[in-house]
Amino acid sequence: MAFQILLNFFIAFIWMFLSTNFASSNFVVGFILGMIMIYIMRNFFSSRLYISRFWAVVKLIVLFMKELILANFQVFMVIIKPKLDMRPAFFAMQTELEQDWEITLLSSLITLTPGTIVVHVSDDSKTLYIHAIDIDDVDSAVDSIKNSFEKAILEVSRS
Repeated sequence: MAFQILLNFFIAFIWMFLSTNFASSNFVVGFILGMIMIYIMRNFFSSRLYISRFWAVVKLIVLFMKELILANFQVFMVIIKPKLDMRPAFFAMQTELEQDWEITLLSSLITLTPGTIVVHVSDDSKTLYIHAIDIDDVDSAVDSIKNSFEKAILEVSRS
């Protein structure tokens, strides 16, 4: 992946120097042409295209922003009720993630979302222990995390 990015920058610089126009717009045109060339030569690379991984990162960021806004609204609704009838709970979630940075990213995304916090990661890094401020069904909460954050992280990290 790093090779593809460097190759794309190299193509952009070559385009800029060959056209003898050193404006940033000409570099952008060269960069886009480089992306097209790399896409055409995608069968020659052993790893997947960096553009698809970049797109997966963008989708993960958008997903986090959406979940952040929804969680803020849900916590706000719990707080403004005259009678606090929230149901806090601790629960364990098994994860398919294997690398340390993946587990750290998942834990951070869960913790940064209001109303939930990862309180412990098991020694084998396969189980996350999570506290939620208001939860109806533990299984649906686990499925929600697995189908949103964990799935998006897997899309970023694996081909």
